[in-house]
Amino acid sequence: MTQPILVVPCLDMKDGRVVKGVHFANLRDAGDPARCAEAYCAAGADELALLDIAATQEGRRTLRDVVRRVAEACTVPLTVGGGVNDCFAAETVLEAGATRFSVASAAFKTPALVNDMVRRFGEEAVTVAIDVDRNATLPSGYEIFVDGGQVATGADALEHAKRMDGFGVARLLPTSKAADGALTGYDLPFIRLLVRQARAKVVASGGAGRLEHFREAAEAGAAALLAASVFHFGTIAIPALKEFLAGHGYPVQARTL
Repeated sequence: MTQPILVVPCLDMKDGRVVKGVHFANLRDAGDPARCAEAYCAAGADELALLDIAATQEGRRTLRDVVRRVAEACTVPLTVGGGVNDCFAAETVLEAGATRFSVASAAFKTPALVNDMVRRFGEEAVTVAIDVDRNATLPSGYEIFVDGGQVATGADALEHAKRMDGFGVARLLPTSKAADGALTGYDLPFIRLLVRQARAKVVASGGAGRLEHFREAAEAGAAALLAASVFHFGTIAIPALKEFLAGHGYPVQARTL
């Protein structure tokens, strides 16, 4: 049986508030994370993601109290990322109520950490987030960025993704720096690369601005469709998105139709 395409609102958080920007900058306030979570669950979200976008840059862990409030408001699975740079931090967000966690910069800087996390918490608990930008000098044409997408590494993004996939992580979450917040569509070529070469499920992230963009990502093979701006600012309603996907032949969670 074909698995349903998951619709996942993302709560990018800074200073305890939901924010959204363009190309990882120029942030706008989008509300209280717990209230946003409650509203998205009521609207039919399949999962939620909470990303503390300043944690790594500020050298601190994810705000545990905020995670707990959001988890208490959630009626769907919750992925938490930002500042998850060791097993203690991962355990902390899981104990605060997260279903799974995502690791990004630490996965690149200390790859063996991801292997340890999979062994300790199980593959379904681990998502590896990969911030990328195009770089024609690299074999895949994509470069890894770390520290909130601000620091170029010179490393090939696909090779990193394949290594993470080899550790058995359940999900890969690529976000294109060029597409983030631009509302011009997901970076479909990179999604296709990952879908073709990775065992893990791919979560499309960064750039959705129209209903058609979600269909394109589903067609490219993404198992879940993550977005922020279009949901935060009312451009697209989750029920309308699910109806659109179902009308184009993509299975969705029937409870929200």
